[in-house]
Amino acid sequence: MGKLVISQNISLDGVIEDPVGTRGRGNWFDFISARDREEWAKLELAEALGAEALLMGRRSYDWFIGRGWVTREGEWADRLRNLPKYVVSSSALDDPNWKNSMVLSGDVVQEVAQLKRQVNGDLVVNGSGQLVHTLLEHDLVDELRLITYPVVVGAGQRLFPKTNSLRPLRLVDVHTVGDGLAVLTYVMPGSSVSSRGRSAG
Repeated sequence: MGKLVISQNISLDGVIEDPVGTRGRGNWFDFISARDREEWAKLELAEALGAEALLMGRRSYDWFIGRGWVTREGEWADRLRNLPKYVVSSSALDDPNWKNSMVLSGDVVQEVAQLKRQVNGDLVVNGSGQLVHTLLEHDLVDELRLITYPVVVGAGQRLFPKTNSLRPLRLVDVHTVGDGLAVLTYVMPGSSVSSRGRSAG
């Protein structure tokens, strides 16, 4: 049974949209140090090395393609290239050159539930805000890894959509990255998959 992990860059006010500023809200990386960026990259590499597969929405997939991940060099790029990548999309991929990319075109909830049964390890979701909302709504998420930036964005898509019900989470790990980033790891209620992070309490 796979563990579905939502791994997000997130602002202090809960925004997950556009951390690199492509939509004019400012690049969050402008507000952290060079050391923070280096340590963040090491964290992302470690997560990729520990993943068994990636799950993403079509827009996030296209964003990765547009940023040159198909041809980038280095250990991180190589790892992403070799990982199975499952893309939620109603149409075929425009650029299938990113190795090991497969489309999930059926019912999202059923497809992801089946995928969790097939993957033996971490199934990691980066970005993909709309998909994340669907996964959270249908209780398919086992763990949240939130890389928290010391910035208030003020507008943009947030991790959790509006809800009328309380949803308690269990904090299982807290640590800093570089000088200014905090990584918070939560296990979702009802998850039968244990976290490998160290206990926060």
